[in-house]
Amino acid sequence: MNEDITQNPVQDASGMQELRHEELTREKVSSVDSLQQMRAHAAQGIECPYCGTVNEPEAMFCASCGKPIGMTSCPNCGAEIDPDADFCEICHHYIRKDVCSFCGAHLTGKEAFCPECGNPRGGIVCPTCHTLNDFSFCKQCGTPLTDEAHQLLAELQLTPEYKEMEALTKEIQKMEMVIPLSSERDKVRDQLSRKLRERVLTLLARDQGIAQPVIEEKEASVDKNDLESRKEARLKRLNEILEQMAQQPQPQPAKVRNYAMACKPQGVRLAWECNFKHALHSSPCGCAKPQLGGKWIILGKNTRKEIKDDL
Repeated sequence: MNEDITQNPVQDASGMQELRHEELTREKVSSVDSLQQMRAHAAQGIECPYCGTVNEPEAMFCASCGKPIGMTSCPNCGAEIDPDADFCEICHHYIRKDVCSFCGAHLTGKEAFCPECGNPRGGIVCPTCHTLNDFSFCKQCGTPLTDEAHQLLAELQLTPEYKEMEALTKEIQKMEMVIPLSSERDKVRDQLSRKLRERVLTLLARDQGIAQPVIEEKEASVDKNDLESRKEARLKRLNEILEQMAQQPQPQPAKVRNYAMACKPQGVRLAWECNFKHALHSSPCGCAKPQLGGKWIILGKNTRKEIKDDL
């Protein structure tokens, strides 16, 4: 009798299902193992918040994108700071030993003077206010302290923007000294004062033998609302210029500090808003990472508490 070698379709289907089930099970186990390995690897390393690369546990910068991923401590006070910060905002000390704070040149850490700009590693005392400074401009009064600072300031003073800014600050200062007329009573008193002044000066001139004296007119008094309107217009224009002269990000913190301090107008109360934390500093000298850029902003009245480091 011939054997029936015809395959059973039911058995074949069952076998295929079992095979497929085994394959899916192996894939699932493999996926779980891979996930566990990734988690274990991540637990041992530091994941970059910018690109997601897992770095070694002791890494301070990402091996893929180069951005800082860890924190370090200030060698002076022990406060936690970013690894690419050159200044501690807690104890207010410059902390980089390998970079000149005045020009940004590389140092070995042993020089008494920077081989590039010649400035002392221990800082410069301002001849105007006697403040010890680690940077090219005095953080207290803004006086240029180095040759580079003097040259940079001289170059900026020749620009149309700086000249307009200087004229605006002088006008604003002058307006601050004016006592405006705030009521009708003040206006009447002002008229009487003008007449009395003219009469006294006329009598004094005649006593000196001047028959027809020419009395110089007193500068016209200003209405309070008009004065505030004029001052507001000048402050607005000044703010526009400061926006135009805002410091853009660049690799060397020293260059950013120097340019920003050279751009600072005198005579108005300002704060430097950094791009690092968008905090208000008395100047870029008090920012840990000025290389990210920032700008001067005009402060209103009673805003001293908003400044992070009014040194």
